[in-house]
Amino acid sequence: MDDIAYEIKEESPVHYAAIRHITQASFAPMSFSSGAEPNIIETLRTEGDLSLSLVAIGQGALLGHCAFSPVDISDAVGKWYALGPVAVRTADQRRGIGRALIAEGLSRLKIQGAQGCVVIGNPKIYTRLGFQSDGQLIYGALDKALLQRIIFQGAAPAGHVSFASAFDLDRPQED
Repeated sequence: MDDIAYEIKEESPVHYAAIRHITQASFAPMSFSSGAEPNIIETLRTEGDLSLSLVAIGQGALLGHCAFSPVDISDAVGKWYALGPVAVRTADQRRGIGRALIAEGLSRLKIQGAQGCVVIGNPKIYTRLGFQSDGQLIYGALDKALLQRIIFQGAAPAGHVSFASAFDLDRPQED
């Protein structure tokens, strides 16, 4: 596959429509997706919970996007963040763009003094990026192996995880 040149930078309003489009297209074929991911990003943004939002720009277009938002862990101290959603333009997937966006975001959070970051996702993917699951984090009835964390400083977190309210868009509604 050809190398692709791109630059990673923080989002700006000019990127919003492309972020929505890429996120929608990236998650559409995923069986686990509810389709709420573009709305989650927009809600994080409007509610002031989009702590870090990075884009990859190359070939005159937006190639990918990565979001980070605050998360609370009941028995942890310091600032913790959640990774996601992450999306890469369909034609440019599997070229390292998503991995580069995540690595840059984690680096920036670490420099800003964060304790660490959590993610819900496939362990086969996220362990390659340094995330681990030790079964000490709880999010409802979610399989504990899917809830992973990376520690920048301090002790491993434990307890119940609470994501920004925007993520409630992705949860089934109870009657």
